[in-house]
Amino acid sequence: MYLKLDDIQPKTEEWIKRSWKTGKWSPNAVINGDGVIIDPRLKGGLIPTPLTRDLTWGVPVPPEFETEEQGMKGKVLYVWFDAPIGYPSITANYTPEWKQWWFNSKNVRLYQFMGKDNVYFHTVYWPSVQIGDGRDWTMLHHLSTTEYLNYEGGKFSKSKNRGVFGPAAKDTGIPASVWRYYLLSTRPETADAMFSWSDC
Repeated sequence: MYLKLDDIQPKTEEWIKRSWKTGKWSPNAVINGDGVIIDPRLKGGLIPTPLTRDLTWGVPVPPEFETEEQGMKGKVLYVWFDAPIGYPSITANYTPEWKQWWFNSKNVRLYQFMGKDNVYFHTVYWPSVQIGDGRDWTMLHHLSTTEYLNYEGGKFSKSKNRGVFGPAAKDTGIPASVWRYYLLSTRPETADAMFSWSDC
């Protein structure tokens, strides 16, 4: 099962140019401060991308699509297809009025804050899914994106226990206001920045 990003690309680019301008996106997104698309995947031409993976973990393909003739048996959904659907799904679990947030593009403005590694999925991939769906989705309005905040000369990594995370930050005894100040003052707006214990 594939998402035909190549068929959707002209509409996605049109949406990016319109949303970037009205929403005042960060200049390090898929489009620069001059309104020129800089994402290499868009510039090279998007290609159809699979919505499923052959993995042992993940959200299984729904049973109605898991037939031998469709080739979906035993597959899981691609995480970047599944994860953004979580935004409206979480809202739907919270309130039966979820559509007033997710299908109300005239009255709701969606603001997102993220690191540069997630920008493509929130500005190209997920919006392409929404555009391809054809319904009046509430789509990204403003994007505030950063470069990387690295840790003592390398990347943060939860799986390698490299960095400082919520409970460990609390256990240091450093007041929350100091953490907030430090993280805001070193926020990597236009270039990678480094977290260092010596700065704390």
